[in-house]
Amino acid sequence: MDDDRRPIANPGAVFREEFDDWAIVFDPDTLKAVGLNQVGAFIWKRLDGKHTLSDILEELKGSFEEVPGEAVDHLKEWVDKLVERGLVGYNIED
Repeated sequence: MDDDRRPIANPGAVFREEFDDWAIVFDPDTLKAVGLNQVGAFIWKRLDGKHTLSDILEELKGSFEEVPGEAVDHLKEWVDKLVERGLVGYNIED
């Protein structure tokens, strides 16, 4: 994967982990919430504007067993959906 974009979570979004296997992201501006499974929560924690999508994918591979080959496509699609919902943007470096 050759993707140097650095996604960053909307600082107004509220992330709350519920037990070990799921979490919720709530946007108080739109009053919408998104449920995250364990992998989604893992990814969300890395949406800090410092990690590239490539970095996140490598960390996924190192932290979870049996990461499928199509994970790269799923990661890009999921982050793009979060961008569309206003929950994520991209860190722009000069």
